[in-house]
Amino acid sequence: GEPTFVAVGDRDAAEWNTDALGPTKRGYATELVHRLLAKYGAGGFLHFGQGKWYPGEQLPRWALSICWRADGQPCWNDPSLFADERDPHRYTSDDAKAFITGLTRRLGLDPKFVQPGFEDTFYFLWRERRLPINVDPFDSKLDDEMERARLRRVFTQGLDATVGYVLPIKREWSVGLAGPGWVSGPWFLRDDRLYLIPGDSPMGYRLPLDSQAWAAKGDMPITMVQDPFAAQAELPGAAALRMQVAGLAGDVGEPGEAGQSGEAGQVNEVGQAGEAGEAADRSPHPSGPGMPRMATAHDPVTPFDRDPLATPGRFESAGELTRTALCVEVRDPQRANGPKAEKAGEAQPGGKTGMLYIFMPPLKFLQDYLELLAALEAQAAAQGVKIVLEGYGPPRDPRLKQLAVTPDPGVIEVNIHPAHDWAELVDHTEFLYEAAHQTRLSTEKFMLDGRHTGTGGGNHFVLGGATPGDSPFLRRPDLLGSLITYWHNHPALSYLFSGMFIGPTSQAPRFDEARSDQVYEVEIGLEQIEKQLALYGTVPPWMIDRTMRNLLVDVTGNTHRSEFCIDKLYSPDGPTGRLGLLELRAFEMPPHAHMSLVQQLLLRSLVAWFWKEPYRGSGATRLTRWSTGLHDRFMLPTFVQMDFDDVMADLQQAGFSFDAAWFAPHFEFRFPMVGEVSSFGVGLTLRNALEPWH
Repeated sequence: GEPTFVAVGDRDAAEWNTDALGPTKRGYATELVHRLLAKYGAGGFLHFGQGKWYPGEQLPRWALSICWRADGQPCWNDPSLFADERDPHRYTSDDAKAFITGLTRRLGLDPKFVQPGFEDTFYFLWRERRLPINVDPFDSKLDDEMERARLRRVFTQGLDATVGYVLPIKREWSVGLAGPGWVSGPWFLRDDRLYLIPGDSPMGYRLPLDSQAWAAKGDMPITMVQDPFAAQAELPGAAALRMQVAGLAGDVGEPGEAGQSGEAGQVNEVGQAGEAGEAADRSPHPSGPGMPRMATAHDPVTPFDRDPLATPGRFESAGELTRTALCVEVRDPQRANGPKAEKAGEAQPGGKTGMLYIFMPPLKFLQDYLELLAALEAQAAAQGVKIVLEGYGPPRDPRLKQLAVTPDPGVIEVNIHPAHDWAELVDHTEFLYEAAHQTRLSTEKFMLDGRHTGTGGGNHFVLGGATPGDSPFLRRPDLLGSLITYWHNHPALSYLFSGMFIGPTSQAPRFDEARSDQVYEVEIGLEQIEKQLALYGTVPPWMIDRTMRNLLVDVTGNTHRSEFCIDKLYSPDGPTGRLGLLELRAFEMPPHAHMSLVQQLLLRSLVAWFWKEPYRGSGATRLTRWSTGLHDRFMLPTFVQMDFDDVMADLQQAGFSFDAAWFAPHFEFRFPMVGEVSSFGVGLTLRNALEPWH
């Protein structure tokens, strides 16, 4: 699910009402993510990367993630090596240089390929000349707050100061070698120095990749994202990964002893090794206990004929260059909280903090990412430094569990990892509420008139399988149809658990709220899926998406902003949309963990019921034609209560022992009592009703 929280104090601040980012939000999120790491992420690692990026925002939002292996093997052994951004650290550029040099050797690469990165001197000199004559770069009086902070920061540190260090790196398996290995090489740029693109993002996002040597389109590397439905072998054991890194460190001695292209961990051609077995023994991924062969994870590539160390000639294709990089940068963590927080941090005793950030390169396979992590941990332990991982996260893989804490307008959102049974659901929900409470985060707000409401950020529920191929909605497409039909025919399910913002322009409208004729189209779509199922006994997964994608939408046609969101069910457009997930988005954040749990119990019961007995409606038509009666009736508590009582009766008849009293807190929370009066034996109770937004 995706529960949301707000701070207990300073509830009137913009970051807890309208803004996605703010000066204190990342601090709360950092404390919460460390509590969650201690509970769930044993042997896991922290990754502080980038999240969503919306129009009008200068930078993408941050995303604080915890990742750990599903098989219980550790990805990272010593959690004390992860720096806490709330603690002061005073690392310098020399620490960054020592770290990346040591890491390069551990990967069996040549440190001569490491390059320092600098701010673009010529750009900032030009920018300074364009300032008004009566200001200076340290107090430029520019209208753009972030631009003011950027100029002050750059001129304070000096244009000749090293921002960080870059190691070109990629994972590659050349034809004739027994396995994949780490590869590095030089970057050929017009300038003598590596100048970063001006901006506020980590240096890994500001590399001058467009200035690298030209290559023909056919020679450029193609990054193919893994198919989420592909069968996966076991990951190598943690001990084997550490041994592998230790072996790589012994492959390269002093600078200059590496191979010409900087390839590490690779062996001689099989034909020169004597016997295939001998070559296999020297493979970077040998067979043995805890270390299965990983040859299936990579395809051998034919090396280019051109010398990778030679400067490309005019119009000579340089397809062999390593165009991805790992970066090490010392940076003040307050930069992520905005200019005001950064300036306030500089005024603290001891000056601004310098954290050691490691920008992870994009890697296609999870096993490569884990091997790089093992090298990073070994270097951090040897150097005695604490680090923060950022940049590209690990590839999406069912063998790796993940939860993330991200900012949303007015709230902090927790993308909790999936639960496999009811006991896990209870544990996840109760612990998360308690951890948030200890972090001084709350699940409730109060309006100006004192009315009790949720956080406003929602509490979406996501349903699926352990793997995309195991999704119940792909294995039994009629299950999705049953849920859509039952939800449509019982509007109480849409409105009893929703937030204050409902109706056609809300973030999770019913499909019949904006266009009444959409009811007919959805009905036809569901019938087509069932006809396919009746004729052939199966339905192609893509047909579910193509049939329903443009029907389960809001008034603008947005598939994501819908009560039933299928944009991650099975979209043929790309692997990130083929995850077999159904998201129910019309749930508000309940103030108590048990209120959330009883909602989840209701969902589980409906799925179990419809898995056994598909639901196709009980009236003259499959989908009830509510028309204007939808808002005329179900904005009132009486009609919602009557309809929900019918839901309880249906579940009782299906064999699920639900008690309507379990949902009494939801009814009081959604329709709070204004007052009551009794006269001449007649009682009158006045409650708040709902209001749709158009």
